[in-house]
Amino acid sequence: MELRPYQEEARRAVEGDWEGAFLRTLLVLPTGCGKTVVFSKIIEDMVREGRRCLILAHRGELLDQASDKLLKVTGLRCAVEKAEETCLGSWYRVAVGSVQSLQRPSRLARFQPDHFGCIVVDEAHHVLSDGYQRVLEHFPDARVLGVTATPDRGDMRNLGQYFEHIAYEYTLPKAIKDGFLCPIKAVTIPLQLDLSGVGVQGGDFKSADIDTALDPYLHQIAAEMESSCKDRRTVVFLPLVKTSQKFRDILNARGFRAAEVNGSSADRGSVLKDFEEGKYNVLCNSMLLTEGWDCPAVDCVVVLRPTKVRSLYSQMVGRGTRLFPGKEDLLLLDFLWHTERHELCRPACLICEDEAVARKMTENIEAAGCPVDIAAAERQAGEDVVAQREESLAKQLAEMRSRKRKLVDPLQFEMSIAAADLAGYKPAFGYEMGPPSDKQRAALEKFGIFPDEIENAGKASLLLDRLEKRHTEGLSTPRQIRVLENFGFRSVGTWSFQDAKHMIDRMVAGGSGGRWRVPAGVDPAAYCPGR
Repeated sequence: MELRPYQEEARRAVEGDWEGAFLRTLLVLPTGCGKTVVFSKIIEDMVREGRRCLILAHRGELLDQASDKLLKVTGLRCAVEKAEETCLGSWYRVAVGSVQSLQRPSRLARFQPDHFGCIVVDEAHHVLSDGYQRVLEHFPDARVLGVTATPDRGDMRNLGQYFEHIAYEYTLPKAIKDGFLCPIKAVTIPLQLDLSGVGVQGGDFKSADIDTALDPYLHQIAAEMESSCKDRRTVVFLPLVKTSQKFRDILNARGFRAAEVNGSSADRGSVLKDFEEGKYNVLCNSMLLTEGWDCPAVDCVVVLRPTKVRSLYSQMVGRGTRLFPGKEDLLLLDFLWHTERHELCRPACLICEDEAVARKMTENIEAAGCPVDIAAAERQAGEDVVAQREESLAKQLAEMRSRKRKLVDPLQFEMSIAAADLAGYKPAFGYEMGPPSDKQRAALEKFGIFPDEIENAGKASLLLDRLEKRHTEGLSTPRQIRVLENFGFRSVGTWSFQDAKHMIDRMVAGGSGGRWRVPAGVDPAAYCPGR
């Protein structure tokens, strides 16, 4: 199978990490972008090197999916480590393993610590659980790849407790722009659901409390769906099985062709098949279909299980992001969840890294009253927030420029070179969150940057890389930027070193008594080198 360009980049990045300094690395791909294809090709490479490989997951559907895809993509067959089956003694070099089975001490004891040279953790946001850690610690020298679709930086910080690096990340907006996933349109339904009394357990809202809060609104939600998505193939996520079954009945009474599946459904396979073939147009479930199930024809998702876990929200929405003939977009129905907690996931969480942009995007979608393309909504919200920030930063910069200091404030430097990635940087891993090292501080001072304004080692590293690159490219230095912008010149960060030096030399030559002077006929606010 020929890989897509981003899939090949991901493959090379993961193997590059392993050959370098990182034994435990992460691959981040949105749902529907072929993560199983990528790690299948990586496993094929590891088998060629003579390594045994283990694909570790917590659900049978994920193991079956991985085994089938590995065979289709590479021709490799798998042994199974699950329940009564074992991979020990098999001549297959790849095993799919259930973490529930492998975590048992008596089972792990059968394996030598070097038995597996490569371990792939599917749905890696589960990796910090005790069961996964018990298995991974038993094979301390194995190369570990975690694969996840989560877009959340908070999740990344948690995963950073185990993984050492993100080898490759392909974002949802990029996948949509490149044409590998369908556009998403979100619409906020003007129906207020009160979650203020819902408790939290295990880091998320309690399902039983959500169920109680949701129940009075089910008929109204069905009425809204009748006007919004009756002609679409829809998946609805609900908190409990009894609510899922009740909502199915309500929808059928309104003329939908709705079905329901849960973990105890004896006919689950046939119901899913009938839904995929169009016998049903709505499928209700109590969080069963968040992982390991694909139906590309799905073009509407209704999340009636509010969550503050972005990885879970991303998984739910991801059931409808795949491409399908005749499918133009995915419609995502959002509701006005009333809660005192700000961390409730909304459509903006799928695409926004910046919390301020996410809040503004949510406001804009609510105000629109009709389906809004989330990529366009994010761009507009970003422009709105940037305008607000620029006004605020202009005041800060005015204060900074008045300071008598030899070194340059990082913020002034970032704004001058228009480095949005530096200004909006947030650390993801533990080693990035610590304070800058003495070596980093010394290097920053050598470049002319005031290091006390740098909060963490990750930001210091990113800034030093940018400074080195600018030096190589012959661009203006931080000191030149400070000097010239204090005289009213603008965006000196975009000037070359020689242009900045030439203007400073003219100012020195035109001054007197140790005071510099802007050359006659030069308007600093309008001046641009070479014009």
